[in-house]
Amino acid sequence: MSLHKHPKTLLVIVAEAVLEKQLVRDALERGAQGWTVAEVRGGGHEGVREGAWEADRTIEMKLICDPLVADKMAGHVLATYAPHYSVALYFSPVQVLRPERY
Repeated sequence: MSLHKHPKTLLVIVAEAVLEKQLVRDALERGAQGWTVAEVRGGGHEGVREGAWEADRTIEMKLICDPLVADKMAGHVLATYAPHYSVALYFSPVQVLRPERY
């Protein structure tokens, strides 16, 4: 059986947890149909974020959407939040079934 796959873009945003509600609102305003958010821990250029206390929590937000929506959201995050918060973003091409969901 051959499945009909549709190209989309996966945008992953790793950010301080305090931004979660704003990021969800921003994603919907820019055309995202849905999102997934998980609490994560890690370390990197800006140090270690262990999530041991409220202000140290980090989230990973995943959006699967059209490339234009991903670009609009990433540009907004860079301009609005990156100057003041710890934020990392990356893109990956993905293929989905049921494209109307994205």
